[in-house]
Amino acid sequence: MSRVDEKYLKLLKARYSASNKKEKGEILDEFVKTTGYGRKYATALLNGKRSYVQGIIRRPRSVEYGTGLISPLLILSDLFDGVCSKRLRAAMTVELPRLYKSGALQIGSEIYEKLIKISPATIDRLLTGRRCQIRKSRGFTKPGTLLKHQIPIRTWADWSEDQPGFCELDLVDHSGGLTIPGTDHAWSLCFTDIKTAWTECQAVQNKAQVHVFAAICRVRQRLPFPLLGIDSDNGSEFINDQLVRYCDDEEITFTRGRAGKKNDSAMSSRRTGLLSDGQLVTTAMILLSSWTYSIAFMRSCITTATSSYQ
Repeated sequence: MSRVDEKYLKLLKARYSASNKKEKGEILDEFVKTTGYGRKYATALLNGKRSYVQGIIRRPRSVEYGTGLISPLLILSDLFDGVCSKRLRAAMTVELPRLYKSGALQIGSEIYEKLIKISPATIDRLLTGRRCQIRKSRGFTKPGTLLKHQIPIRTWADWSEDQPGFCELDLVDHSGGLTIPGTDHAWSLCFTDIKTAWTECQAVQNKAQVHVFAAICRVRQRLPFPLLGIDSDNGSEFINDQLVRYCDDEEITFTRGRAGKKNDSAMSSRRTGLLSDGQLVTTAMILLSSWTYSIAFMRSCITTATSSYQ
């Protein structure tokens, strides 16, 4: 109400107090229609039992999703590789009951019920400014600083070739995020042709330049079309003098993406990443893939050793 309304309310109170029961009902009906107040509140105002307050009355809301959810949400976000809240909500719908029942996520029943119902917007609110606490990146790419000036950058918008043979390549880690210092684990080199989406994979022992280069040569022999160009990230397993000289000698176009820009290698990332068509690859699938590639690699080593012995 404005100050004029306050004056009107003061006069109305005087009339209301001096009226009989019937007149009070009429005054109250008109006052409620005019102001839109609830009948109980209007009666209290006219009787002088409530004082008029200008502005909006803000009553504190009870907190349903408090800070007790932050720690389990950080654990879940870490488990699902720091995905956005909408993807995390979808992953929790499928995996949270299994994690809770198996004891992998040790939380109380009350916290569990809240995590089942929590929305992506609430997850964003609780984790704002805290996602940096999750973990360091599990990626193993070490940027190669040399020879970068000799290898031009190609962004996602620069792919104009209209023929097969121009491929993106990337290394896929099959450790499942669990590595033992001083030991090797299986990797796979993934070739994806931009025009046809033809994909070839080759298991490698580690990210050493010699193994990656040998894998590139083997994949090239299996391609159903001539290799005309390759595009890689900035890892030292690709950005090295051996591969640069090889591409120059074989007249293969060699380009690289911008550091930290996964969209520059969208085809290979979509084929080899943990996210594909909006679905999360679970830890069990990652470990199964690691086991499969490790078996293939061990068989390859046994075959090589046997042939060398003979």
